Amino acid sequence: MLRVRWDANTSATYATIGEGTLNHLYYGDNLDILRTYIADDSVDLIYLDPPFNSKRNYNQVFTGKGGQKAAAQIQAFEDTWRWDESAARAYDEVVIEGNHAGAASCLKAFREMLGTNDMLAYLSMMAVRLVELRRVLKPTGSIYLHCDPTMSAHLRLVLDSIFGAENFLNEIVWKRTGAHNSAIRYGPVHDVILYYSRSKSYIWNQGYVANQEYVDKRYTQTDPQGRRFYPVSLLAAGTRAGRSGDDWRGISVRSSGNHWRYTVDKLDELDEQGDIYWPANGGKPRLKMYLENAKGQLVQDWWDDIPPINSQAAERLGYPTQKPEALLERIINASSNEGDVVLDPFCGCGTAVAVAQKLNRKWIGIDITHLAVNLIRTRLVDSFGDQILKTFKVIGEPTTLEDAIALAQTDNEKYQFQFWALGLVGARPEVSDQKKGADKGIDGKRFFSDEMGGSTKSIIISVKGGLTIPANAVRDLRGTIEREKAEIGVLISIAEPTKNMREDAAAAGFYTSAFGTKHPRLQLLTIEQLLGGKGIDMPSQAQQRRDVQTIKKAKKDTTNNSQEQLGL
Repeated sequence: MLRVRWDANTSATYATIGEGTLNHLYYGDNLDILRTYIADDSVDLIYLDPPFNSKRNYNQVFTGKGGQKAAAQIQAFEDTWRWDESAARAYDEVVIEGNHAGAASCLKAFREMLGTNDMLAYLSMMAVRLVELRRVLKPTGSIYLHCDPTMSAHLRLVLDSIFGAENFLNEIVWKRTGAHNSAIRYGPVHDVILYYSRSKSYIWNQGYVANQEYVDKRYTQTDPQGRRFYPVSLLAAGTRAGRSGDDWRGISVRSSGNHWRYTVDKLDELDEQGDIYWPANGGKPRLKMYLENAKGQLVQDWWDDIPPINSQAAERLGYPTQKPEALLERIINASSNEGDVVLDPFCGCGTAVAVAQKLNRKWIGIDITHLAVNLIRTRLVDSFGDQILKTFKVIGEPTTLEDAIALAQTDNEKYQFQFWALGLVGARPEVSDQKKGADKGIDGKRFFSDEMGGSTKSIIISVKGGLTIPANAVRDLRGTIEREKAEIGVLISIAEPTKNMREDAAAAGFYTSAFGTKHPRLQLLTIEQLLGGKGIDMPSQAQQRRDVQTIKKAKKDTTNNSQEQLGL
């Protein structure tokens, strides 16, 4: 794959051969993942959207079920930071143990100014990670850090200290919401994206944007053929000898300290083609720039043309801080080429990963929750089909029964284990407005349709992470199937079901699909079976659809087989 780079020192482009890499999705703390798995100078573009230190807790979006506390996040994430042992350790790693003098000086100055409070905790946790992100970034790479105005000034100083103030390129303003009431200040309607390069030679692909207001203002004239154009200057600053410095049609421009952009021969040719505009007031001739040839308006550092994810957006997943794909498309197109490697160390619901896949980039995603890893994997399958599973690896999830038991036993509230187990069968966590503990016995759902244009059918899933299964678990699930009018129910467990449980499950009978196939109405699956490749017994030609409360889909045609899926 040829990679085009722009060199600020020579204003030239050159090409090198890009190295291939398999896509990876990592579960774990991104600091540990970066140090363990990601090589020096191996990434072309980094986009990160870390928690903003806004003191908001987003867990309630996912029914208020908190996962086990980790160094950086809780469940989806808790957008707050505390000065505790982890933060103090991060500070010491940069200031005392680290080898980056700039970052150390920056954090020491912040400590002198702020003291040991939550803001210093946030900056310390970010600094130690940004040092690692610079290490893995190629000399031709760039980094985009998405934040909000509460921390953008502080983060810019941290980035200056690590990447160099000379490599600061832009402070991009993204208008993320419309005007709203703010009683005691101006309404906060934007996020900030800090854009840095690793060096002065970096990948850059100029972007353009359609702007009807700009078009209407600029392209106000038409030629005899009805083509819209606007006239631009034919002059360039500075005097020059040669044919572009000569007088043309009796018009001298040297006295004004300018020269013609083209030679007089080229000017004659343009005029013969009708591409020169002669002002009626006798002003200097200008070149006709035709609307039909325009690429659009150059993208600037103020982005107000990309709407946020709203409640009606087709790509909405229900994830608390989901960013629109158009935002990532602009960034990835501008600062990488096909075959390049894109890294998102706080990948959340996987927008950067999904867009990188769509734009033919390699990608690395990292997140600290099984909820996010499950969501990303499902999102990729919904968007690109089951074949996408062959193009990436998930690292850090349990691969043996012993690993699964360890996860269940160290997960204080069992929700990380639950999210992971649901991912094994392609299900989403059940989203509810009910209070914790009132989930009606449903941990997850999966949907299907076994007839063209038919109604959506549901599979409800219950997960048990203990070393024994409650005696009434199967009977309770059967009652839930009937109450919810579901077609199939699945109990996932670490422990082997007892003989009585299997008899109770068999007594539930079968669901007969529109194809005439029969499937057990109540299925018992162990983690060991799922790790061995067994899945839910369901209609083989089902159109898969996940939780309707968290994702909306459009039909996706497949040409290689008769299976029809619903995708993002």
